[in-house]
Amino acid sequence: MTALARFLFGRRARLRWIHLILGGALAMPYVLVGSVVVGPVAGDADVFRSLSLQLASFAFGLPLAAVTSLFPLTRPLESGVVRWLCGVAADRLAYGPARTKGEKGRTAAWFTLHLGAGGIIAGMSLAVPPFAAALIALPFVPALRDDRAGLPGVLHHAWALALAPVAGAAMLVALASCAAGCGALLARWAPALLGPSPEDRVAAAEARAADLAVRNRLARELHDSVGHALSAVTLQASAARRLLDTDPEFAREALAAIEDTTRRTVGELDAVLGVLRDGDAPGTAPAPTLAADLDGLLRRTRAGGLRVTATVATDPRALPPLVSREAYRIVQEGLSNALRHGGGQVTVALRVEVLDDQLRITVENPLGEAGEAGEAGEAGGAGGTRAPRPGGGHGLRGIADRARLLGGAAQAGGAGGTWRLHVRLPLRATG
Repeated sequence: MTALARFLFGRRARLRWIHLILGGALAMPYVLVGSVVVGPVAGDADVFRSLSLQLASFAFGLPLAAVTSLFPLTRPLESGVVRWLCGVAADRLAYGPARTKGEKGRTAAWFTLHLGAGGIIAGMSLAVPPFAAALIALPFVPALRDDRAGLPGVLHHAWALALAPVAGAAMLVALASCAAGCGALLARWAPALLGPSPEDRVAAAEARAADLAVRNRLARELHDSVGHALSAVTLQASAARRLLDTDPEFAREALAAIEDTTRRTVGELDAVLGVLRDGDAPGTAPAPTLAADLDGLLRRTRAGGLRVTATVATDPRALPPLVSREAYRIVQEGLSNALRHGGGQVTVALRVEVLDDQLRITVENPLGEAGEAGEAGEAGGAGGTRAPRPGGGHGLRGIADRARLLGGAAQAGGAGGTWRLHVRLPLRATG
């Protein structure tokens, strides 16, 4: 009983009833236009004195409503009303104007259905409650039983007077049932008639995929540039503090490297934030590449005390710009990995070469005492031998993403006491 009462008189039922009454109000101008046509044809100047002529005017006006539903704002307005009054989820409704023939046809069908059902329920809502109230009060108000009240003769019988309140209450319940049922049907049909078309769903999915791709790319750029800078600056500051008294020259070099690293990182950060603000940030610093910035990256890394042996067996200037840019980030993250986990106590071997029309990047360093000198996790290959540190693994996933987007592959893992990162990037990127 509680569920039935909620279905008939609950908040959602009341809102849907309001939605139907709004449909009836919208139908009135079309009914008036229909009465102008039906009246002369029927030979009656006042069609509202006859229920049949009213229904005929109503039927004549509905096709006019279907035609006017082609107005571009009809679907957005109806979708908004359905969302708030009928309780239909926003993602199941389309808020743009109807463009294709199918969308216009479904919008016309919905608008006609809304006005048709709304006109009937609104008419019932005006006529039934007063009559039902009169029936309920009939046994208790003698004036209602007067012959001049115009009540049917059957209501003057004793048994009719006794049943009149029950009949009045039943009429009100029937009215609420009709309103709740029509409201539920409209809410059920709304997604089919006002919902997005397959083309809309594909366009929305493509837009979400594009936004997600941009977010992932920005996340990788921030992780690789800012993360590397923080690791390098931390190590360089630590080395400068330890050797400030014994090796002032080295301390000055480390401080200069910190200054250079932070300046470059601020420029890269401005570029990334410019993309976030404007979609395209003219005038910001260009993205670093292997051809232009590898030497500076190695110099800043060595300034922190990390021993790096680099073998570049190809001319970075001959690499395609996209491959050169992504390769720089991969090398940067490989060195950053060693900085974070190995500090200045390990020697990192970097090798960059071109084999079989592929750029191959290899970064190797000894495993730490706990069995790992890199981030625990996978980059398309075996993971480390130690449990992942909290929040770790993002760099290797970023490397794997960069390689995969260019049609290449990345592998990382520890074996034989050495942590090895190996990345292959096709020179003709397929991503």
